[in-house]
Amino acid sequence: MCFKNLPIEFDEGGVATLRGGIPDPYSVTVTKPDVGKTDADREAEIKELVARNGHIKDLNMDPVTRIAGAMAVNVTADLQGGRYLDSRSQATLFRGYEVILMGRDPRDASYVASRACGVCGGVHSHASAYAVEMAMGIAPPPLGTAIRNMGEAAEMGYDNPLHLYLLAGPDYSEAVIKAVNPELWPKAQAWRCPGEKHHGFRTMADLMTALNPLTGSLYREGLDFTRLSREMCVLLWGKYPHPQTVVPGGMSSTITLQSLNEYHSKLGRIFDYAQRLMAVWDDIPEFFYEADERYKQVGSRAMNFVDPGYWDQPDAYDARYETCDDWGEKRWSTPGAIIDGELVTTRLTDLNMGWEEFVEHSYYDEWSGDRYPTDPNGNPLSPYHSWNKRTLPKPQEKNWKDKYTWATAPRWDRKVVEAGAYVRLFTTAMAQKQPANDFIEATGHGLRMRIPKGNSPETEVEWRVPETWNAFERNRGRAYHYVFSQLVGMANLLEAYRLFAKGDTKVAAVAPGDLDKHMPKEETRGVGFWGAGRGWLTHHLSMEKGKLTNYQICTPSTINASPRDPWDQPGPYEEAVMNTPIIEDVSDPSKFTSIDMLRTIRSFDPCMPCTTHVHTGAGTVVREVNTCSCGVD
Repeated sequence: MCFKNLPIEFDEGGVATLRGGIPDPYSVTVTKPDVGKTDADREAEIKELVARNGHIKDLNMDPVTRIAGAMAVNVTADLQGGRYLDSRSQATLFRGYEVILMGRDPRDASYVASRACGVCGGVHSHASAYAVEMAMGIAPPPLGTAIRNMGEAAEMGYDNPLHLYLLAGPDYSEAVIKAVNPELWPKAQAWRCPGEKHHGFRTMADLMTALNPLTGSLYREGLDFTRLSREMCVLLWGKYPHPQTVVPGGMSSTITLQSLNEYHSKLGRIFDYAQRLMAVWDDIPEFFYEADERYKQVGSRAMNFVDPGYWDQPDAYDARYETCDDWGEKRWSTPGAIIDGELVTTRLTDLNMGWEEFVEHSYYDEWSGDRYPTDPNGNPLSPYHSWNKRTLPKPQEKNWKDKYTWATAPRWDRKVVEAGAYVRLFTTAMAQKQPANDFIEATGHGLRMRIPKGNSPETEVEWRVPETWNAFERNRGRAYHYVFSQLVGMANLLEAYRLFAKGDTKVAAVAPGDLDKHMPKEETRGVGFWGAGRGWLTHHLSMEKGKLTNYQICTPSTINASPRDPWDQPGPYEEAVMNTPIIEDVSDPSKFTSIDMLRTIRSFDPCMPCTTHVHTGAGTVVREVNTCSCGVD
């Protein structure tokens, strides 16, 4: 039994049905998760504290800087008590890609949907291609899948250092520490780094200086390696971002042995760098934990995670929903839902069945959604499921008690779950279902990874499931995910060499000009179960008579930036902030920076372009500017 809140039960054969005797089984009043404290309770507590003292401070961070895109966070802080009493996460722009794609040719979907993000467009191209090929009933040949995996490993090789050194890294740099945590600097000067032999920094102060924006050696090295990984993407996709060679049924790029050899030569440079990166992000948490135990609570929340898995086994993937539980569990990164630290399922159909999106506090009208009561296998689906959802934007004034964001509230089994690249480590380690390989071993409580020889000798490292979950472990997990992803790239490169050696060089099931012959006229559905640099990514679609009749994108930042749901459960950002202690010096409230909250939010690696976009209707965009706001402040 994997569902505790949804009224779904399984018979002895594993067939899912709705529990009987419930007139309206999906009503939000019937299956209600346990909520420790409602918004009304929080508001009463805040009013009481305000009446007792004047140390309650409302702070509106708009925008939160050094993230991708536009985001605002509103917090109420008890400076005397050293805690955050309330938090609201706001996505400030409307995403209209679901509207733009309505009525279009499905073959256009990957080209349009890839623009959902300027940071990681490749993942959207792939998720879209997966959804369309499922609906069309075509599957890529093994080499096409291996090349997809290699490209996506390279995209993670770009995305992870971008976060760790350009976006989150400055929060731990000399410039920021001296400004907001000056009491830590003398400790950093005296603290010897256990990872010195890998990263080369004698003290934590030396390491923090290397994290300084623009001038620090780690910051600049991060830029170099993001470029290297993007070059690897271009070798396989032709261009990056927004590749146009990822198509339903495989790839349209020309792959040669020279392509593979050039990819190999660049991948070899990464393994030495990966060891330095992991050592840096092993040392940073340990320094902060030793300096003040309260840092273990910064950004903490329960280990409630979800991920659809990533990187298909080339001989297993057949693009069919009917068999997705089988090919899903053979992925290099295992699908899974983890609730309270326990892996409750690895089946893609369970993840899909339990998925709902709510708009109680979002700038949308609710839809009347019961078009599809079941999935293609006959499993029950909620009216709030992505296949039933309609995007009905309703702009209005911000109201923290009512609607306050363009992000929706995705939930699995009506629980608040977190998405992240690091979730792949959890699910893969716990499930122990990975393909046989020479590089990665799942132990049940961790991942043991063997890094091939580069300039450094062959090395074995292990990521272990942490005892507590917080901002520091998110960053550490992403560092280990970096090497995990590159080892997947290496394993698929070897598979590509093997396929070339036996003459199996076909990368697409259907020539691009012949796709029209495979376009079904009847109504069909598809879903791209995929992943991004921030975790979970799904594209759900329906099509009929060669046109898209519905298209829904759920990104990891939509999940993490989600607002309250109908049961007053805060989204992951909001919950993590409210669990964060205020550690910085607040003796002068006018100098309060809320750095602990900012470290919490940035540890999720927010990517708000994925969460929100603008649809102009009949209008014309004459100029569009996006910025990561990558300053120190």
